[in-house]
Amino acid sequence: MNQNPFPRMHVSLYVSDLQKTIPFYSSFFDKEPVKVKPGYAKYVLDSPSLIISFVENKERVQQNFGHLGFQVETVEELNKRLWEARMKHLVSKEETGTNCCYAKQDKFWVSDPDGVQWEAYYFHEDAEFNDPHYEMSEASACCMPQDKEKINFRELNAESKACC
Repeated sequence: MNQNPFPRMHVSLYVSDLQKTIPFYSSFFDKEPVKVKPGYAKYVLDSPSLIISFVENKERVQQNFGHLGFQVETVEELNKRLWEARMKHLVSKEETGTNCCYAKQDKFWVSDPDGVQWEAYYFHEDAEFNDPHYEMSEASACCMPQDKEKINFRELNAESKACC
């Protein structure tokens, strides 16, 4: 059996305005799209292996499907990516030492022009509980930050015991 049956993941998202989407994702991914056509843009990422395309169709945009994200290997890598995202004014929220989805994580969030939320996170360890604010039944519960939440920024670090 093939050890890697799916060598690259593909995601396609509907967007309302491709002219706003392309600059956001070029900044977030730190690379330009490999293909741009009328109403369409595609990025190919090597690490992680991902093909993501954007199809302009305002009527089909769906914001509440959940979220997308990237896991990083080290706290240092998360801090580097957080700093870069801050410099580009992309960060909408940061969380340190939070227990989300039954895992202790440090993370930050960005939201694209249509409100699609992305998290970049470092996984510390499995947890036996979620933080209480993740138990809410509303759409902003577990792993869904409040849109454009106002926060005080702080550096994420592995030793932090602070919780949301």
